[in-house]
Amino acid sequence: MTTDAITEFAPAKLNLCLHVTGRRSDGYHLLDSLVVFASVGDRVTVAPADALSLSVEGPEAAGLQAEADNLVLRAARATGVAGADLLLHKALPVASGIGGGSADAAATLRALARLSGRMPAAAELTALGADVPVCLSGRPVRMQGIGEVLTPLPRLPPLSCVLVNPRVALATPRVFATLERRENAPLPTLPVGWDEAGALCHWLASATRNDLAPPARALAPVIAEVEAALTALPGCLLARMSGSGATCFGLFARPDAAQAAARTIGQARPGWWVAAADILA
Repeated sequence: MTTDAITEFAPAKLNLCLHVTGRRSDGYHLLDSLVVFASVGDRVTVAPADALSLSVEGPEAAGLQAEADNLVLRAARATGVAGADLLLHKALPVASGIGGGSADAAATLRALARLSGRMPAAAELTALGADVPVCLSGRPVRMQGIGEVLTPLPRLPPLSCVLVNPRVALATPRVFATLERRENAPLPTLPVGWDEAGALCHWLASATRNDLAPPARALAPVIAEVEAALTALPGCLLARMSGSGATCFGLFARPDAAQAAARTIGQARPGWWVAAADILA
């Protein structure tokens, strides 16, 4: 990479809740979800070049190929940029329900916008993937429609998390295909705000859900084991699966509690991917 290279962070996306409220005639599902981002993620670096090329490195690079349909390359082509060297540092597991591919695409779009001033139209963003618009926003939002309706959330209390993936890749279309009911209730009226982490987690646990968790557990029963392991950790206020799985998260009020919990579960389950992080404001 040259000195003109630009790097953008691609944070993990967490669905604190995810209600599936319907399905359009074109097959897209209607969602109602609260989305936040964590301080762990991938990185995309771009530099001027004569042609488009992509290299992948990092601890999770083995699970991803630099193929023509890679979301990073698709995002680059959507900007109309003729040439760029793209480097994806892959730290998040592939097909894990925390928006890795969409976050990578969004980071690519941000980096190329800084390099060239070009950004695709809204329709092109959604065509890249339902999670690309929310990942491009990069802030806590309520996500509705097929992912294009974004409403900023009230300021959240400080939160930390532990992310756990049992090394099971789940394809999102397969999880949706296993969903028994697609017309479910949307989120209830959101509170004005939450004074502290416990209040937010209590509201999430009592008033919201992830409609994709039951079909995901049916496909990968180990998800229930991950949720139970997180729930048992000291200081865990809420444990839930994110997105279409199989990554689950535990929410904590303090960073030190999350870090200690991550060490505990990492030692007990060395084959699982585990990371402690803060929720980004």
